Amino acid sequence: MLRLFYKSLLLVLLMLTALPLSTLAQESKVPDYSTTPRSQVPEQYKWKIEDIYATKADWDKDKQESVNLLKQVDALQKDWTTSAKKMLAMFQLNDLLNQKVTRLYEYAGHQYNMEMSNSAFAVMKGEVQSLWVEVSAKFVFLQDDLLKVKPETIKEYLAQEKGLADYKFTIEQILRAKEHILPAEQQKIVSLTGLYSSNTSEAFNLLNNVDIPNMEVTLSDGKKVTLNYTNYSYYRAAKEPGDRSLVMNTFWKNHKKYENTLASLMDAQMKMHLFDAKVGKYTTCLQARLYGDNIDTSVYYNLIKYVKQNLEPFHRYLKLKKELLKLDKFRYEDVYASAVKSVDKVFSFDEAKDLVYKSLIPLGSDYKSKLDEAFSNRWIDIYPNKDKESGAYSSGIYKVHPFVKMNFNGDYDAVSTLIHELGHSMHSYYTFSTQPYANSSYTTFIAEIASTFNESMLINYMADNEKDDLFKLYLLDNYVDGARGTIYRQALFAEFELAMHTRVEEGKSLTPNWLDSTYLALTREYYGHDKGVTQVDDYIQNEWGAIPHFFMNYYVFQYSTGMIASMALSDNVLSKKDKALERYITLLKSGASDYPVTLLKNAGVDMNSPEPYKAAFARLDKIVTEMEQLVKKLKSEGKL
Repeated sequence: MLRLFYKSLLLVLLMLTALPLSTLAQESKVPDYSTTPRSQVPEQYKWKIEDIYATKADWDKDKQESVNLLKQVDALQKDWTTSAKKMLAMFQLNDLLNQKVTRLYEYAGHQYNMEMSNSAFAVMKGEVQSLWVEVSAKFVFLQDDLLKVKPETIKEYLAQEKGLADYKFTIEQILRAKEHILPAEQQKIVSLTGLYSSNTSEAFNLLNNVDIPNMEVTLSDGKKVTLNYTNYSYYRAAKEPGDRSLVMNTFWKNHKKYENTLASLMDAQMKMHLFDAKVGKYTTCLQARLYGDNIDTSVYYNLIKYVKQNLEPFHRYLKLKKELLKLDKFRYEDVYASAVKSVDKVFSFDEAKDLVYKSLIPLGSDYKSKLDEAFSNRWIDIYPNKDKESGAYSSGIYKVHPFVKMNFNGDYDAVSTLIHELGHSMHSYYTFSTQPYANSSYTTFIAEIASTFNESMLINYMADNEKDDLFKLYLLDNYVDGARGTIYRQALFAEFELAMHTRVEEGKSLTPNWLDSTYLALTREYYGHDKGVTQVDDYIQNEWGAIPHFFMNYYVFQYSTGMIASMALSDNVLSKKDKALERYITLLKSGASDYPVTLLKNAGVDMNSPEPYKAAFARLDKIVTEMEQLVKKLKSEGKL
């Protein structure tokens, strides 16, 4: 899951499931500190947290300074728009408080994530979160006051005060949205919906994760398994086809018992989105969601159109998976099964680092120098330790540097995760080194591009240099399956979400029957049910009822567009297209200095055109073709 807090709190976070260290890894290349107290882990394996604050006393001091700064806001608020100098002072105070609170939070949060049993760090986090609420509430007047200033006056201010140039784009965004912003008193009333607006998603999550009873199944080996979501996710990939079918059918048929409640919650959420759109005077919910980032709705429609026009590589991959699994019929429950025999290959962290460097050679010496800083100056917390949070993330701090949390276990996924998170880190580092704070927070639409770009570079290097054909097949399968989940599956979700919003915009309600039939039809279309590619049985019609992203208002499409854009960008760099590298690095430096679609277009990827889709699907087609050739070769050699 990607969590992003912009302007106020920048936290680029990709949580990944932590895997246990293999016996081989423990005995050879990868040290095991998973049960070791944090204090006993060698310093060279831990990030340098003192780069944020040298001591807790420094943290306390900065927290008090933030409280003191907050007290200055009321006095400055009264006439802050009456001169260019006063306007600049208010913007700078806002920035300073945001930076301080972010830094305070990151220090406490990082410490807590390393030792989740340490209540002192939990208390520190809570203190900063409370402070942040105060900061946010204190500056609510900014937008409303700015809209009251005449455009010609703002133009004069920008000419008079050079420092306001840092805020020109921020001001432009606010003024652009003027017709959709309510008067202050009305906005206060609308803001009161925040008292209950999250209740539907909270109820949805509680129902899915707590209240729905977990069924028990007996697998083919006699093992009894309780199907909570964690076990469901694990055993749906079971080796035996009968176990996969049993797990998925049991889980979703049990889910169907609660679809009336789930449908009611989904209906309420879509209607809340419709309420917000109408209050903001937008034509549709989609327009309301994309307007702030100045993304034309055609970008959303194009994603669905071009993905559906390019299902053929995906269907070939599924057919190849059927062949590798030696199945007479490929069913939806076989999608998650591992089709390629895992090769017992373990990478030390130094070997992973070497692969990162080699894969990213095409990005040039300046990019390498920034990687050197990450590895040499302890930006990375490498191994699991006792009470350390699972997963991985990259989190950037303005005027400090990014921090990368890993739980490195030596498998290929850990290598891929490392290069992914370093993509986020280099994006943050380039942006923070180039942009003023006001423009330093890149949008969600851009966020996953640098990370998946690096993954594309890694698979390209590995495919060109790996000598073990079976492991190479495993790597390619790993990458294409990632594209299945990130491009095709998220596009399916995006189309379903569009259908839900359209229905409530037509004045209709989301009933269980409509949700089931619509979701099932889309799943069958994307997975090639009618073409004999994948048999999608009725049970999967309830899958919509366990996807929390639908409560995030047109969020999922950005997973697809991000990966498609990154594949097109990496293809440009690898093919040495004219100024491709220079334009990509410029994108990394751009932060939020312009609208995301414009920034991408400047980098050579126009999301309003079919070109990036052609490049991405051509890459996928090439990889699937290579997989088909490898399978043929390995079979002829008796290795499959």
